[in-house]
Amino acid sequence: MSDIAIRLAASIVVLLTAPAHAGEKPLYAPAPAWVVSAPPVDPARLGTDGSPIVVLDQQQRLDGGTVTTYLDSANRIQSEQALVNAGTIKLEWQPGAGDLIVHRISILRGAESIDLLANKEPLTILRREAGLEQLMIDGELTATMPVTGLRIGDVLRVSYSVTHSDEVLQGAMQSTALLLGDQSRADFARVRIVWPAATDVRWRALAKTGEVKIVNAGKDRELTLALPLPKQPDLPGDVPVRFRPLPVLEVSTFKDWADVSRVMEPLYRPQGLITPGGALAEAVARIAATTSDPRARTALALRLVQSEVRYFFVGLDNGNYVPQPPEKTWALRYGDCKAKTLLLLAVLDALGVKAEAVMAHTQLGDHVSLRLPSAAAFNHVLVRAMIGGQDYWLDGTGTGTRAADLGDTPNLRNVLPVRKNGATLVALVGHANARPGIEVHQRIDARAGIGVVAPFTADVVLHGAMAESLNASASAASGEKRKEVLDGIVVKLVGSSLIVSRSISYDADTATTVIHATGLAGGSWRRSDRRFEWVLDKVVGDIKFDGDRARPEWRDMPVRTGDIASALFETQLLLPDGGRGFVVEGDRTLTSIAGADISRVVTQTADSVTLRDRADETAREIKPADAAAARAALALARTRRLKVKAPADYPLRSQVIRAAQQKGLIAPIEAAYATLIAEATDKADATAKRADFRRSIQDRAGAIADLDQVIATRPDVDTYLARAGLQYAQKNDARALADTRAAYALDPGAMRTLVALAEMEGLTGQRAAAVARLQERIDAGGENVPDLFGAKADVEMTAGDADAALASINAAIAAKPGDSNLLNGRCWIKATLSVQLDTALKDCTKAIELGESSVAALDSRSLVYFKLGRMDDALIDIDAALDQAPELVASRFMRGVIAERQGRTAAAADDLAAARFANPRIDDQYARYGVKAAKPS
Repeated sequence: MSDIAIRLAASIVVLLTAPAHAGEKPLYAPAPAWVVSAPPVDPARLGTDGSPIVVLDQQQRLDGGTVTTYLDSANRIQSEQALVNAGTIKLEWQPGAGDLIVHRISILRGAESIDLLANKEPLTILRREAGLEQLMIDGELTATMPVTGLRIGDVLRVSYSVTHSDEVLQGAMQSTALLLGDQSRADFARVRIVWPAATDVRWRALAKTGEVKIVNAGKDRELTLALPLPKQPDLPGDVPVRFRPLPVLEVSTFKDWADVSRVMEPLYRPQGLITPGGALAEAVARIAATTSDPRARTALALRLVQSEVRYFFVGLDNGNYVPQPPEKTWALRYGDCKAKTLLLLAVLDALGVKAEAVMAHTQLGDHVSLRLPSAAAFNHVLVRAMIGGQDYWLDGTGTGTRAADLGDTPNLRNVLPVRKNGATLVALVGHANARPGIEVHQRIDARAGIGVVAPFTADVVLHGAMAESLNASASAASGEKRKEVLDGIVVKLVGSSLIVSRSISYDADTATTVIHATGLAGGSWRRSDRRFEWVLDKVVGDIKFDGDRARPEWRDMPVRTGDIASALFETQLLLPDGGRGFVVEGDRTLTSIAGADISRVVTQTADSVTLRDRADETAREIKPADAAAARAALALARTRRLKVKAPADYPLRSQVIRAAQQKGLIAPIEAAYATLIAEATDKADATAKRADFRRSIQDRAGAIADLDQVIATRPDVDTYLARAGLQYAQKNDARALADTRAAYALDPGAMRTLVALAEMEGLTGQRAAAVARLQERIDAGGENVPDLFGAKADVEMTAGDADAALASINAAIAAKPGDSNLLNGRCWIKATLSVQLDTALKDCTKAIELGESSVAALDSRSLVYFKLGRMDDALIDIDAALDQAPELVASRFMRGVIAERQGRTAAAADDLAAARFANPRIDDQYARYGVKAAKPS
């Protein structure tokens, strides 16, 4: 059978349970007389062409409390994969509910039909519990048979029936048929349902269908639906679940929901189910002795059922509907939702708490109100307790529910109370949870300054089910796996950061798990409008809301928001420089945005800002008429996210780092890195991270020492090139060249190592070797030739050879005339070597117009203006470059030089000091270009 046919066959019947005519072995017989055969398969249409499904015929008969489902499938074997998939037939049924009757298994090959049932009983019976890993045992049997002799081009035909009846339903019948979707192809596919005309059978399709024909056939009524389904309506992604089609046709003899409620009620009568003096009675007595408060008793009863009885689904012996007795559940210490519900009802009854069972669907609760009344509309049962006029929804299969959580509303949408006199559906209205499922409390110490990593501490607090789950996962893990689990959670909730230490604790009384972490946060300052800013707001940025109802067919559809959930985020940011000049901008108060209720508190002191946001989603739906306004409100809130902005005249990086060192603010960061390295399994990786930090604060000697250790254990291209740059900055030219050659030796075919080596050779007086190596690669041809010419031009420019440099860059531009980087390169060559300055301006201007980023070209054009003596124009361009990239060392140096020429001594000193701090060889570099600045006194 094809994959799709196998899935359909497994899903055709809602296997409801309850013994009728138990069949432990398959029966072999012709198709029932009520079946109308599908059209015969035309031998002329066999082979690999055409639809994979030749026949998919689903027929059902509802009669006398028994549902018989007949399935006839014929599938083309069109490929090797289809041959593998069809290699073994598997037919599943529940022997406690009825029989499996096999009618036909054959191979059609041209005009030949090969009967695979010629050996009478060829199927092997397997009793397997495929659901054990999902904590369930359903008692299903599987009849299997290898399909011998099957070939590509054959058609495999399988026909069988499954009978089902359930005494629990008191003669009522219910079933579903899975409908072949509009994305599938089939030569012939249908659903046919038959029932006695005297029986009141209701039907409903949960998707858009073609014509459904209902006719009288003798004493029967007959429903027929041709498949596949027509194309289903396009829907927005945020439409409520009830608007989404389900490819299902359901039938039922239940008159209404009250009928379903009455039928199920006898299963959940709790009175007298606890044996006096037994172990369960003793557990109940302990609760009763602890408190007389009904609510507190209810919390303890629920904890007893959740914590001391593990979940395990049992579908044997009527188990699909009939719960096992509470005493048995307590003795076994396991049970499914039915067993746990009956146990909880019995305990609450003994404690004097009024309660009843309610049926629900855990995924399709929003669909229930649209479905036919039937027990098959539900897949879960829980308890509704009534205390002091308030409803409490208690799920024995949940975990971590404590007294604080009793009033929370589950994400079930609609439930059906189970009552002797029947009941109608109850719609659950969501409200904010009593306590957030997740809390994040973070303290970030950014006092060392913008651009320096900031030490932080964080507590990630989980309550309820999430707390229990995390505690169990962390307890089961050890070593690196435990660190991986904890760090993953912290990084996800706190943001991109480096975790240095972590610990976890669990409080069983409150079902609370706390991860305490320390680490280093970097990169949260962003430059905007010439000022640095740190966005504290996490909640608004995480809200996702589309609400598109522009299409006419969507205009009456509400917008679904998130399930019921609550979260709290609290962040304290300690500010640099005592907070002087830092301001807070954005919304200091929020109420409701796109279905999320937000409670915000902002606290600001002289040197810190604290934001505390609690967000509650209550599963509310937004009316279509309000969707556009909600979308606009969210868009406005995103432009007003709470942020901390630094002063416009924030000090230069060199000043920031020196001040941090003087105040002792670098030492804690170094200590954090030391701890990271000491505890790391991969010490080379941790040491490389410290090298990056030390390089960022211009501790070149320290960074080189770290990279020495990394290279000793794990040499790679990036590390060699990083150390080469540091060695060159330290004026260790021989070591810088050696490191660059080592990187090239590791990956000689890469452009970056070739260009890096050529550049370093040019800087260290090895022009001939660099040019020869580049020319050899140019002569070999390929798509990188223009870039190789550009690299060659840089080497020749460094050597001061204007003619050679321009010849090379012109060759590059001839191959790629619209490349902004190459145009900027030619402008730069002309500027540094003081040649053709009039055309240099044109090159830079064109590069600015063509490039995605104008920073480099603005820097180059500024130098051209400088060489032309146009200092005001030079300053305009260099300011524009630094506005986009404030740490660009070359631009910082040139602005200092320009300021000197204009007589602005103090401004010049600041910029030159910053440039020299970042690059100790900047004066030598620009001296080669004929640009000199006054040396510091």
